[in-house]
Amino acid sequence: MSRFFSARYADLTPYTPGEQPQNRVYLKLNTNESPFPPSPGVAAAVEAQSRNLALYSDPECVKLRAKMAQVYGLEPDQVMMGNGSDEVLNLAFMAFADEAHPLAFADVTYGFYPVFAQVNHIPYTEISLKEDFSLDPADYIGVNKTVVIANPNAPTGLYLPLGDIERIVKSNPDNVVIVDEAYIDFGGESAVTLLDRCKNLLVVGTFSKSRSMAGARLGFGFGSPKLIADLNTLRYSTNPYNINRMTDAAGLAALEENGYYMNNCQIIIENRVWFTEQLRRLGFRVLDSQTNFVFAESPKIAGGELYRQLKENGILVRHFEKDRLTNFNRITIGTREQMQTLINKIAEIMEENDHENC
Repeated sequence: MSRFFSARYADLTPYTPGEQPQNRVYLKLNTNESPFPPSPGVAAAVEAQSRNLALYSDPECVKLRAKMAQVYGLEPDQVMMGNGSDEVLNLAFMAFADEAHPLAFADVTYGFYPVFAQVNHIPYTEISLKEDFSLDPADYIGVNKTVVIANPNAPTGLYLPLGDIERIVKSNPDNVVIVDEAYIDFGGESAVTLLDRCKNLLVVGTFSKSRSMAGARLGFGFGSPKLIADLNTLRYSTNPYNINRMTDAAGLAALEENGYYMNNCQIIIENRVWFTEQLRRLGFRVLDSQTNFVFAESPKIAGGELYRQLKENGILVRHFEKDRLTNFNRITIGTREQMQTLINKIAEIMEENDHENC
């Protein structure tokens, strides 16, 4: 770092995004992107807005928020759009957590949570998942902190039932509970149905996974009008034109063709079930995912070694060095053809590994 870098951030460890290699073409199953292209109307909407880039975008995303409200059964003032869900999460940390309201989240979850806490100088507690990587709701009941729960969780893929979410929210009435639902369209029930009776609940989501728009950077937050107003106070103080014209139009077009995306989610779910069965036949332990990825380990080959050999063969998966995770790999679910290619290569690697150990 330079000698000008603020001492406030001297100990900051930045988030490490998934690999986006440029040196060769990979079968890319490491960052939970959709294997399907956006719906036809999205490209047309983006092209139409490309002629208007000399003009600022709508800071209120009026049409997009109205459509979001319609799709999710809310009012427009319960909706905020963000530059990816990461922006919404960061604003929520800024708005609802501080020395008096420290953060609490799992020790194995989305890696941006501790980074957002550190960059905003918010104290936080990491609560250990159980031995089987499940989250124990009892650890969050009445914790009296700003709670953040990824549901389904990443990288484990495990889902916490909605009843447990409601108990956690209601037991912490003086703090906001943030439920990060980046993967909810691949399994489980959204906490959006709790908003009417839980005024301290903020639900965060994204178009990156289920709506094939990771490159567009579009996220959203759902909450009471007052919580959304709080977030907008900070947004207007930092980046009021946070959604560009093309992304705004793409989001609206995607919602108009929402059936296309929900059908794709069902295909991914079916591929996940099939791929999980194939891995288990090879002796892998695979957690019961409700996402567009699986989290798996083998007793026969170390997670890092499997990751390395797959990469050498042109296939990218996600490996984590954290102690509890090091033997696992997180594998994005793609098309059936992609998953067949991967399972064939894994079987080949496992067979070669068995021969070397004989």
